[in-house]
Amino acid sequence: MLILASASPRRHELLAQAGFSFQIHPAHIPEDPLPDEDPIVYVTRLAREKAQAVFDELGDPEAVVLGADTTVTLDNHILGKPEDPGDAARMLRLLSGRTHRVITGVAVVTATRAEVAAEVTAVRFLTLSDEEITAYIVTSEPMDKAGAYAIQGRAARWIPRIEGCYFNVVGLPLALVATLLESVNA
Repeated sequence: MLILASASPRRHELLAQAGFSFQIHPAHIPEDPLPDEDPIVYVTRLAREKAQAVFDELGDPEAVVLGADTTVTLDNHILGKPEDPGDAARMLRLLSGRTHRVITGVAVVTATRAEVAAEVTAVRFLTLSDEEITAYIVTSEPMDKAGAYAIQGRAARWIPRIEGCYFNVVGLPLALVATLLESVNA
């Protein structure tokens, strides 16, 4: 049985949309980056730690646990979830008129192995006015999102182009997930 080690409604929706049968068992681990930790190392470490924690909690040797973690980076600096509306505004001003990277680490843990990988997508933002940023923050949409925006929500109007996997930016690169699941089941 596939277990999703995440409480993210977006990951749940994407996995269901792709036709996977699974249960949800969120992981509860600290998510702070280590000092000077590379963003790809950071998200793959968290994905593996989440999947391993849930696998260990379940105690079921037949379980296949999927963990994931997504971050936004600009100039190799991690932009996590905003702490408050002011932090969300700061992040959106940083992203305005620039291209940033969205990185998702994915891990699949079973009793006999762990497969870990990352997906990277470049996202271009239009230049945002202070009024647009303020109006967006009032919707509360950016408050639980890495980088303070949701590509599948209102922020879509500011993204003229991406290079890479759209689903990665939403929070779960489905083709990568399918590849990792196939490799552990082979």
